[in-house]
Amino acid sequence: MGVIGLLVTPLGRYAGWAWRRFAGGATVKQRLEQYGPAARDRLKPFFDAADIEYPPTKLALIGIKESKQLEVWGRNGEVAFRYVRTYPVLAASGRLGPKLREGDRQVPEGLYRIESLHPNSMFHLALRVNYPNEADRMRAKADGRSNLGGDIMIHGSDASAGCLAMGDQAAEDLFVLVADVGLANTDLILAPVDFRTSSAAVSAEAPVWTEQRYSEIRERMSRFHRDRP
Repeated sequence: MGVIGLLVTPLGRYAGWAWRRFAGGATVKQRLEQYGPAARDRLKPFFDAADIEYPPTKLALIGIKESKQLEVWGRNGEVAFRYVRTYPVLAASGRLGPKLREGDRQVPEGLYRIESLHPNSMFHLALRVNYPNEADRMRAKADGRSNLGGDIMIHGSDASAGCLAMGDQAAEDLFVLVADVGLANTDLILAPVDFRTSSAAVSAEAPVWTEQRYSEIRERMSRFHRDRP
């Protein structure tokens, strides 16, 4: 399970979430009406500074586990992606290395997509990651692994197990941004380190295919360049 267990969830928050689920909760459209105006007001200056018309036609999110950061990149048309801004990841459990099974509390590493938006998450708003994807299932079959886990989210609040907890306001920004751009136009890279500036040692316990996975992530990240302070 990607989201943190109920034992560490405040009773009031869980009770409110359970009631919203029981009562049907809000739709994505209703959440966009509720949070969209303020989120777009916060986002627009960053896109203006990057000289990108909002909303962009393509969006890329780059999550870096070591530094606990989530970068936002956008583009219009066929021009190169431009850096927009970085959000701090307030909580992400586990260590460097790919997610392999249910309950290992690992944030996945690889090339992913956002498969759906959750307007009634226990943790405010959430974006569901398409883990396990085809590549994860293929590797698991070759390894003889099953029960890969799932429910990996980018969500609000500041606590998580296997997910990226961004805080509520950042979750609102990302929820609205991905909704405005479209799921099909949004890519997600989840990396152990920033391969543009450093490397990651593969532990002896890691699967034999880990270096190949890192090579794929490294190549994709190499397409995203920006001046760094």
